[in-house]
Amino acid sequence: MRTIALSLLSVFILLAGTPGCSKKAEKAKKETSATTTEQAAQPQYNYDSLATVRYPVRNEKDKFATLVTDFGNMTVELYSDVAPAHADSFAARVMDGFYDSTTFHRIIDKFMIQGGDPTGTGAGHADYYLNAEFSDLPHIEGTLSMARGRDPNSASSQFFICLDSSQSTHALDGQYTIFGHLVKGYDVLHKIGSVERVPNPITGEVSKPKEDVYLQRAYLSDADGNEPK
Repeated sequence: MRTIALSLLSVFILLAGTPGCSKKAEKAKKETSATTTEQAAQPQYNYDSLATVRYPVRNEKDKFATLVTDFGNMTVELYSDVAPAHADSFAARVMDGFYDSTTFHRIIDKFMIQGGDPTGTGAGHADYYLNAEFSDLPHIEGTLSMARGRDPNSASSQFFICLDSSQSTHALDGQYTIFGHLVKGYDVLHKIGSVERVPNPITGEVSKPKEDVYLQRAYLSDADGNEPK
């Protein structure tokens, strides 16, 4: 069986590099100025405020899935009109428990969080591959898209959710299949995106969570994250 490499292309990794921290302000400067400088070096999130964010539902008839993580729940809408094969595949794997007890094995600051690998190594996949279903939708904060190898038709089970709307995420437009969007759980998304990371022992990329971040369970739900009775 051919081996699939489901990491994003290196050009996108470079575009998502983490900026360096600012130097400490000189003693002669006011303490408030130093504090402002240090804060500017890292993204600041009001998680309570993000918890109330709701992305507009595209189609009430679409399927929704809720991802139960170590940091809380995220609910995504699956765009069956944009990428039907990918949306159906994701829903089917959710229903059969494929994603349960997997990890978000790759996290890149201000770029994306990636999961869906049953091995947690970045090389795992389901026993099939999906043909690309590229669209004109942009990769923005909350976009749910499918990871793949160099072959456009090598997507399988690994997915990623964008952390930002920037040049680095837009570089993915038309290159990766967007099959949904995060409807609620933006506080959870950014909590996961902010975890401490260490170099990947294989690639050297600083994207491996220092402590495992689990996708404990996934289930089909409504847009509010409620599980069908």
